[in-house]
Amino acid sequence: MTPSGYFLEHLWLIPLFPLVTAALMLFVGRRLPNPAVSVLCVGSVGFSFIFALGAVVQLLSADPEHRFTQQILFEWLTPGQMLLGNGHLIRFTADWGYLLDPLSSVMVLVVTGVGFLIHIYSVGYMGHEGGYYRFFGYMNLFMFSMLTLVLANNMLLMFVGWEGVGLCSYLLIGFYFLKKSASDAGKKAFIVNRIGDAGFILGILLTAATFGTIRFTSAGLGDAATNSGILQALNSALEAHTLAAGASVLTAIALLLFVGACGKSAQIPLYVWLPDAMEGPTPVSALIHAATMVTAGVYMVVRMNAIYQLAPTAMSVVAIVGVITAIFAASMALVQNDIKKVLAYSTISQLGYMFLALGAGAFAAGIFHLMTHAFFKALLFLGAGSVIHAMSGEQDIQKMGGLWGKIPVTAWTFMFATLAIAGIPPLAGFFSKDEILGRAFERHPALWIVGFITAGLTAFYMFRLVFLTFFGYSRADDHAQKHIHESPQTMTLPLVILAVLSVIGGWIGWPASLGGGNLFEKFLEPVVSPARAGAESAKVVEQTSSTEYFLMLASIAVAVAGIWLAYGFYRTKRFAPELIAGKMGSVYRLLFHKYYVDELYDALFVNCTKDLGTLLGKFDAKVIDGVGVDGTGWLARFGSTLSMWWDKWIIDGLLNFGAKLTQLLSFPVRFLQTGTFSTYALLILLGLAILLGYYEQHLHVVLRGAR
Repeated sequence: MTPSGYFLEHLWLIPLFPLVTAALMLFVGRRLPNPAVSVLCVGSVGFSFIFALGAVVQLLSADPEHRFTQQILFEWLTPGQMLLGNGHLIRFTADWGYLLDPLSSVMVLVVTGVGFLIHIYSVGYMGHEGGYYRFFGYMNLFMFSMLTLVLANNMLLMFVGWEGVGLCSYLLIGFYFLKKSASDAGKKAFIVNRIGDAGFILGILLTAATFGTIRFTSAGLGDAATNSGILQALNSALEAHTLAAGASVLTAIALLLFVGACGKSAQIPLYVWLPDAMEGPTPVSALIHAATMVTAGVYMVVRMNAIYQLAPTAMSVVAIVGVITAIFAASMALVQNDIKKVLAYSTISQLGYMFLALGAGAFAAGIFHLMTHAFFKALLFLGAGSVIHAMSGEQDIQKMGGLWGKIPVTAWTFMFATLAIAGIPPLAGFFSKDEILGRAFERHPALWIVGFITAGLTAFYMFRLVFLTFFGYSRADDHAQKHIHESPQTMTLPLVILAVLSVIGGWIGWPASLGGGNLFEKFLEPVVSPARAGAESAKVVEQTSSTEYFLMLASIAVAVAGIWLAYGFYRTKRFAPELIAGKMGSVYRLLFHKYYVDELYDALFVNCTKDLGTLLGKFDAKVIDGVGVDGTGWLARFGSTLSMWWDKWIIDGLLNFGAKLTQLLSFPVRFLQTGTFSTYALLILLGLAILLGYYEQHLHVVLRGAR
């Protein structure tokens, strides 16, 4: 049965609502009071969530093999015919259309649901900030871009949303644009993401050249005869034996797309922008840099999973980069003192977990962790914002403490989120993280070992954050202690809802080994099922029940061990962190300074680029301008000066000499010009006499000759 219904027929309204209010903020937002801005901007996201929820419910009414619907609004790009690598000539088009399937259903609910809660929270958090309308305009524009990204039915339209969220990230990170560190962080995020985007767009072009299409389709939507999508074109190529598993072109496409994912989802080596992005307002950190935008790379890889399954080399690269990023970022989070920076490195680490899952072939597990992570990490950031609000802007956890009884709603909800990210059952993080570690063990034990250690580090640094912030004695100054208060209901209500989701959000993926059916994985199965001719590339060794239980207990044990160590370090002081930091001074400094990666990048890229720019600037000034432009001008001036001298001294000199000579020769004649008639008559008579005398003499000579 094909899904149908009002909401499915109006998918285009889901991204349209926030786009309209973003445009309103641009044109008339300055004239609107804050309550009107709140109603319009928060309400538009609320409508998007209602329509998204309605569309997903209607999609669920169809049979699992028919849970796909596509709505094409118009042909967006029609560049004409394209010659493929196999010599076939096909008509290439790119639609402006939306695709709703199990994968995009999960994403659209996460984006609109979590986004709606964060918008509500922002009303209280940003209520006294300047540029209120501008903030919500940027947030609504981000919602439109992110919804376009996850609902796009082709790669080019996804790229529009991809670049849109990048622009909004730049605008929101640099929201406090008068603050230099904020404006620098915005520029850093923008530039680093452009590096990843270069790889992404090359991957899009190579996909188009290989398959003749960039449209996403899934089994049951379209058919190969009409060349309707990448999956159909891929299966046709596999059946015709023009492509095979492990083909170099498939590996190249997968790796180029992964470069884009590394930029957007902050993986090594393009992760450096995300910690600095904490300069933006806290709701921005929760929405863009924890729950939605940074997961775009994960979503894109899962959307292209058919190609990745046939590119085992690329899969290995994804898994290795993911697991290295996970432990690398977790180690830096151990010693950070800025409450938001701890969560930023935690986000990078959790994103590494997601890519570990994708590289291990557990695409459903990666999306599952994306969803649960959106719940508890958004809660952690919003809880951190509530703490900062209570502490009058203080973000250093070394200057906090003793807040448990003073802001109880924030403290309790923050604790639930911390237990969830640590992997304590039955909270959401346990099910998604345990699924990833199990699939990593199936792929290679070394991947599991690194992920296992990372899980222990995560539990340690998160409870270090909790103990230093909420327990013990207050280390705040007198001014901050006098103004500590719980946040308003507009801020605490989203915290409570997200806390509930952090507890029960993982139950939909309850594993079969514990009596569940993992409904989440079954729901995504039509989208992430193995590619037809390359299923062997995704095969892994099946676990026995005893192995699965052992891995599960081990993950719980390492989380408990991390919590116990944090309790001993920062609660009972059984272990002195200052003493250990002193004994391991070099290691502590290395972690505290984040492995000096920023300094290394500054030396290798920023300073070298600046020096190259300075050198080229000097070359431009001295050679291009000095010799080329200024030299040509000097030559023209010299030529004109030489011409002027020639004209003045030679031509004018000769003319003046002729004039003076003429004047000299005419000097005696000037005395004959008297102006009187008698003088002129006398001169005429003298002339006639001379003439007659001449002719008379000449006549005598002629006559004598005749005789």
